[in-house]
Amino acid sequence: MESSGIGQFIPLILIFVIFYFFLIRPQQKKVKEHKAMVESLKKGDKVVTSGGITGTISRVVDNDKVEIEIADNVTVEVIRGTGIQSLLNTQEIKK
Repeated sequence: MESSGIGQFIPLILIFVIFYFFLIRPQQKKVKEHKAMVESLKKGDKVVTSGGITGTISRVVDNDKVEIEIADNVTVEVIRGTGIQSLLNTQEIKK
């Protein structure tokens, strides 16, 4: 009787394992890569903001903010962690 009780939980355990490997783990990896990218931002990097605006980082204000030049003499202050979506000038290392 006890084996049938444990047998009922096996499908639930399998569903959790599938969710972990196909949903949770890739999302955690993506968040970790984005955090590393945001921490490595420096002056001159071309970025895309969350709103779709492209620009060049003109100044790193502090650990939380950067100023992005989106046009001549037009700068926008953006929060690093949530405001910057991706880099435009990433150089991949070819192996």
